[in-house]
Amino acid sequence: MKKIILSFIAIGILFSCGKTKEENIIAEAETEIKEEVKEELQPISDTVMENAIIYEANIRQYSAEGSFNAFTKDIPVLKELGVKVLWLMPIYPISTTKSKGSLGSYYAISDYTKVNPEFGTIEDFRTLVKTAHDNDIYVILDWVANHTGWDHIWLKEHPEYYTKDTEGNITHTVDTDWTDVADLNYDNTAMREQMKNDMIYWLKEEGVDGFRCDVAGMVPVDFWNTTVTELKKIKPVFMLAEGWEPELLENAFDMGYGWDTHHKMNDIAQGKSNVSEWDKRMVQIDTMYAKDDILMNFTSNHDENSWNGTVKERMGEAAEVFAALSYVAPGMPLIYSGQEYDMDKRLLFFEKDTIIKKKNKFFPLYKKLGKLKNTNPALHGGKNAASYTRITTSDDKKVLAFARKKDNHEVVFVANLTKEPVKFTTEYKGEFTNYLSGDNFEIKPGQEYELAAWDYWILIKK
Repeated sequence: MKKIILSFIAIGILFSCGKTKEENIIAEAETEIKEEVKEELQPISDTVMENAIIYEANIRQYSAEGSFNAFTKDIPVLKELGVKVLWLMPIYPISTTKSKGSLGSYYAISDYTKVNPEFGTIEDFRTLVKTAHDNDIYVILDWVANHTGWDHIWLKEHPEYYTKDTEGNITHTVDTDWTDVADLNYDNTAMREQMKNDMIYWLKEEGVDGFRCDVAGMVPVDFWNTTVTELKKIKPVFMLAEGWEPELLENAFDMGYGWDTHHKMNDIAQGKSNVSEWDKRMVQIDTMYAKDDILMNFTSNHDENSWNGTVKERMGEAAEVFAALSYVAPGMPLIYSGQEYDMDKRLLFFEKDTIIKKKNKFFPLYKKLGKLKNTNPALHGGKNAASYTRITTSDDKKVLAFARKKDNHEVVFVANLTKEPVKFTTEYKGEFTNYLSGDNFEIKPGQEYELAAWDYWILIKK
């Protein structure tokens, strides 16, 4: 907020010798207007993304009402957590033909340019976007470009937009069980143009700031490259690919999914792997991706939660340390709806369900991690990310230790990634503040340290 101060200051009546009263009377006033003017949210940028946290909003399940308005009320709460990007799961009308369950899948869309009446009206959506922007949070929409629902108008008006089998029948996506959607044919240039125009609608008319693109790797890369170039002519956008393929990040997308990082976390939590596998993954990232590529770190998302299990099911007592790791490792951390409330249930996907919002262990943890991520350049994870340097210890299969540095800032992370206590030494040295406890902490070469099972330190260099 910036304030422009307005008030009336009377200059008064000035007289000067030899002049008439009328000539000497100055009949004008200088005016300063006193009012508050809200600064508009600046366009999304690479600088903003360096210390951003992304939140995936499941509107249907977020509240008992399952509405835009119910979610909008809690946007200031997300700001408390340091969230800078709000990813809305699909908000469009859902096809009923061939739908799954009583409510159907968000990803079986019947119209790309309307909102699901289940969630509210377009005016309600606009209020959500405005509230997010007023809280310095950008909004990106889940975009489903690979397929539509079977009720989409294109099926009647433009059947040539769709993939067909040898008998000429429109098909669902090959090698999937997505029977509730019809596969789009990207050999059709008219369909590509309409898809691009529908994306442009949300930028121009509704003020969104980008897109999270569903199964991005199943859509031709050249479509994304061409389309995103056109989107950026309208306004700066942030593009998140649901995909890991490096070619997606070469031109079109700013960030991809850190799927393999996530899988390593699950495996280590379950005792199937050790820290060596994490180290291999960090080397793999350096090999596969360009320096300015961003990967999203997560311990859950809508797919993981509904189909593969809750964080507690997959990670057990290791859930907290991996939540912390998702913030301090290179990349951008994700919070999925309900994680901030210690959610421990698989949300139904095709039916109504509800997140129970009770602040317990994870809300204050995410709040504190969010503050650190937002404010310490050593945790920058965007296109100009802080460095990542592995710190050697006497037990590198159990202890993960690394330093993140940028400019004169340094954050050191040390964790026991096993279910048993561990003792270790290191040759690293420095004086720090233990971020979570506030205590002074010194690392001395050769000194023995001990960490309990799944315990960790986040150390801020003095």
